[in-house]
Amino acid sequence: MTSKTDGSEPGFTVRRLGPGDIPSMRALNALFGHAFAEPDTYGAAPPDDAYLADLLAKAHVVVLVAERDGTVLGGLVAYELDKFERARREIYLYDLAVEAEHRRRGIATALIRQLQAHAAGRGVWVIFVQGDPGDGPALALYDRLGTREEVLHFDLPVGAVPLPSGANPSKGPAFAFAPAGG
Repeated sequence: MTSKTDGSEPGFTVRRLGPGDIPSMRALNALFGHAFAEPDTYGAAPPDDAYLADLLAKAHVVVLVAERDGTVLGGLVAYELDKFERARREIYLYDLAVEAEHRRRGIATALIRQLQAHAAGRGVWVIFVQGDPGDGPALALYDRLGTREEVLHFDLPVGAVPLPSGANPSKGPAFAFAPAGG
């Protein structure tokens, strides 16, 4: 997808990254680290090229970038989720950012529009995105392009965690997992 904005901004191209686009993926991660003020999250322990190539080759991982002359101006990362309640998919738009000097020029909208076109071709029924309450420009963009739902987000710890107070482990777990395939 090639876009020409209002005439004052030179055109840019939106494209999906593939396994051979490691430098662009690394540039996008650096952009995310800067835009989200989380340089350690996006740059302190970067995965190796083989890991990134494998991830970019997966059909359910969608990485789109907006570029001009080989420079990444913005991008998004989204994940397709196959559902069990119906034979359908959802897409979770996980990260979206545009370099500060290129914001408010249609790049984020173009990225989302390209994701919507991709979603239609993959049988996706909805794209959802989380918005942080203090991020007014992002919320305004999402309000313009979609329907707002008020939800809560929780981060759950991974691994062994202490039982809640009052729990009685001698009575066995309150839930159990069956072995795979069983």
